[in-house]
Amino acid sequence: MGVIGAFVVPHPPIILNEVGKGKEEEIQSTINAMELVAYKISELKPDTIVVVSPHSILYKDYFHISPGKKSTGNLLQFGVTDYSMEVEYDEPFVEALTLISKNNNIPAGTIGEQNPNLDHGTMIPLDFINKKYNKCKVVKIGPSGLSPLAHYNFGKAITNAAHMLNRKIVFIASGDLSHKLKKDGPYGFAEEGPVFDKEVMSALKNGDFYKLLTFDDSLCVNAAECGLRTFQVMAGVLDGLAIKSTVLSYEGPFGVGYGVAAFNILGIDNSRKFDIIYKKNLMMEKVDEEKTNPYLKLAKSTLETYIKTGSVLELPEDLPEEMKNNRAGAFVSLKIDGQLRGCIGTIFPTEESLGKEIIRNTILSGTKDNRFKPISKEELADLEYSVDILGNPEVIDTKEVLDVKKYGVIVTSGNKRGLLLPNLDGINDIDTQIAIAREKAGIAPDEKYTLERFQVVRHK
Repeated sequence: MGVIGAFVVPHPPIILNEVGKGKEEEIQSTINAMELVAYKISELKPDTIVVVSPHSILYKDYFHISPGKKSTGNLLQFGVTDYSMEVEYDEPFVEALTLISKNNNIPAGTIGEQNPNLDHGTMIPLDFINKKYNKCKVVKIGPSGLSPLAHYNFGKAITNAAHMLNRKIVFIASGDLSHKLKKDGPYGFAEEGPVFDKEVMSALKNGDFYKLLTFDDSLCVNAAECGLRTFQVMAGVLDGLAIKSTVLSYEGPFGVGYGVAAFNILGIDNSRKFDIIYKKNLMMEKVDEEKTNPYLKLAKSTLETYIKTGSVLELPEDLPEEMKNNRAGAFVSLKIDGQLRGCIGTIFPTEESLGKEIIRNTILSGTKDNRFKPISKEELADLEYSVDILGNPEVIDTKEVLDVKKYGVIVTSGNKRGLLLPNLDGINDIDTQIAIAREKAGIAPDEKYTLERFQVVRHK
């Protein structure tokens, strides 16, 4: 057995009559599509429904699987006092999934249950399903802050657990789309909102799961999306399977995008192993850039030489003149699958040349960043390098002259100094940029501080 069907569904509380009190009629197309999903599931008759909800327990670096025999939930947070739901969990499935994840170095398990109750992202799909079919158990999971590839691999683990236990499972990817579709909506409008929704719905319609792994981070953040990570898990659940994709509805009258899609399993299709395609394309891009960019080539050669031999690389003769003769501060960042693996740098130059500055900071990033274990030989092939060359800091009198995309910021109070680079994923406003730099330095909110800005040239 294994996965026998998968569905993308939204979870607007207003869709339930108990909350909407008639207003749900404005999303009747979504209601009709959700009822059709429930009917399809009743025909499939799964043993277990696996729901991944972005409103379940979330961790930055861990997939949380809800433990226990059962769970209950209500709609009190939406002003409904006479609604409740109870589900029975599939404990053997949870145990199998936890074990498979551990064996595949996927950070997932039942540790850290902050709230045992069902969240609305889980309850709303199940409310529709239970009216048609309630003869199965449930597995409730929260996505994480890990990379798209990590979510895909976790999806593969879910399917492997189903095979191990000979379970017939249906997978539910619970998630709304952009929350910024209308000026008069609850979250306002951003031009990225409709763009994001159009691209996601196209990917779902065409079964283009590779697209789900490669969305631009800034597009996702500015669109204020909700469900992409659950869709990425679904892509992994359906790894290597031939599917028929059907978009059942899409609408967004309240300023939030609601999409419903169904995926029927047709058989095996080894061309649809999107993790392999993703890694191959990423590797090709990385190799091309490292070959042509002397900054990245130097960082890569430096770390590989040091990790493999313990020796510090001599400054190569064929470097551009600016790397041999100029001096500047530099930050070297290391990532694996899009997740930070090390980052250390200098605001001002400490070496006699920029090339030596990069060599020094590359070694420190790979071996002395206290947030991470030193880079191992086995990780070298998967590393992505980024080198930021800092311009001279400029003292500023007001935060109004900052621009999170153009300028980095330095916050100083006495001997405490914190720095944040510009144009970082998820940093979209000046106050957040300053707050993070201040916190990195240990500067309290009520302490006086001065600001400096700087520009960088980024090589990645």
